Amino acid sequence: MIMFILRRLLSTVLVLIVVTFVLYLLLNVALDFFWDLRSSTSPNVEALFEARRRLLDLDTPAVVRYFKWLAGASGCLIGQCDLGIAWKSGQEVTFLLQGAIINTIKLITASTVVAIILGIAVGIISAIRQYSGFDYFITFVSFLLYSLPVFWVAVLLKQYGAIEINNFINDPTLTSWWPIIIACLAMGLFWMGALGGGKKRRIITFVTATLVTFGTIYYILASGWLQQPRIGVVGVIIIGAGAAVVMTFLSTGLKNKRVLYATLTCAVIGALLYMPLQYLFYYQEMNWLWMFGLLIVALAVATGVGLAFRGPDPWDTVRTTCFTTLIIAVTIFADRVLQGWREYSSHPAINNRPIATIGASAPNINGDFWITNLDSFTHLLLPSIALILISFASYTRYTRGSMLEVMGQDYIRTARAKGLNERTVIMRHALRNALLPLASIIPVDIITMIGGAVITETIFGWNGMGKLFIDSMNRSELDPIMAYILITGILAIVANLVADFLYAVLDPRIRVNA
Repeated sequence: MIMFILRRLLSTVLVLIVVTFVLYLLLNVALDFFWDLRSSTSPNVEALFEARRRLLDLDTPAVVRYFKWLAGASGCLIGQCDLGIAWKSGQEVTFLLQGAIINTIKLITASTVVAIILGIAVGIISAIRQYSGFDYFITFVSFLLYSLPVFWVAVLLKQYGAIEINNFINDPTLTSWWPIIIACLAMGLFWMGALGGGKKRRIITFVTATLVTFGTIYYILASGWLQQPRIGVVGVIIIGAGAAVVMTFLSTGLKNKRVLYATLTCAVIGALLYMPLQYLFYYQEMNWLWMFGLLIVALAVATGVGLAFRGPDPWDTVRTTCFTTLIIAVTIFADRVLQGWREYSSHPAINNRPIATIGASAPNINGDFWITNLDSFTHLLLPSIALILISFASYTRYTRGSMLEVMGQDYIRTARAKGLNERTVIMRHALRNALLPLASIIPVDIITMIGGAVITETIFGWNGMGKLFIDSMNRSELDPIMAYILITGILAIVANLVADFLYAVLDPRIRVNA
């Protein structure tokens, strides 16, 4: 194993050096370092050309300058990074990278997690309902989303996801109920196709989903929820109980009463702790360290509850209670963030138009931890949706194809022949093996996306790695471009190594031979 890792690292380092060397020479030829001086009418333009040449050390051969840059980049191994200077702004590249990497990680974390969860869930249902109307609909939507140009989706989101929504928030009056009725009927058809069953069950599902959707929309419009969104203790109770039932059903089945009682106990504990947590949030200044600590405590309590109820497999119970508790914890956190909505929306910098169309944060917002996170959320919303739509389509197709292949295997037929119910066959036997191809795809997608969603970041003015790369290209700043290439190259190497080892861990048939 050690020899395998060393060989991989050595070969990839050599490849990375060759790639950066070739790209450095090509960029040195392609970039115009005097683009802003060529149209200058200054009487000392020749002196400006000479000063620029000395600033960028252009009299030195490009090969020598590359090795100078490589020596500075190698200093990162001992904590002394020198990736050069962005000559247009005069800032060090390491300083520019800090903010760009943080912003990109925020963006891809939000979008990738949601895309993976939704893509896998819809892909599994589509495979189970193969050749049904639901399957054809999801296939059509997936190919449609996958083929849509990102820049076009981003422009539509700006118009209808921000401008029109902000207008509606300020004046929530409907000129016609027909769009609401059509949306409710569409949700009814979606859940009818997803849950399937006999004719009677499908009708009940359709009617229930339609009425629940209509009731939810009517409550949002009639209660003024758009002006002051809030989950509240009632919402926490409902979401907690729903999470307990759904997680139990997916993990062990509702017939396992011990697991069901354990998850419901976690939901009750979450509801009881709602008010004490509100007092803690009010009197104690919060930060992410506090949030992480509270999450660890919550998961520890969930583990204790799971081990107390035990069941046939105690660790199955613990896993289910931890997932349930995680959902409840996120719900309580989101509720506290939304409590600052009115204060945030009425801020002069927001001017009652909270859904942002550009940038990673609003200027002159100096609120507390909750207001800052609310500001980040409103700016993350649109670019995250743009990335989710594209990633969702690919994950859905991967999951559906892998699931269909696994469902035809002999061990699946054997599991059914032994009398296992369909939920156990799918969740315990088929799903784990169907996710193996995704284990080699998702790490690569996540880590390489840190290189930046160039188009999305540019359109939404998101100061991440992608926008840094485009801006540096436009300004002919060689050092930031090379830093971008170096970081994305290293991350691609890490992603492939993670994918190889993750695949080997998940599939015992695969062994890494040294």
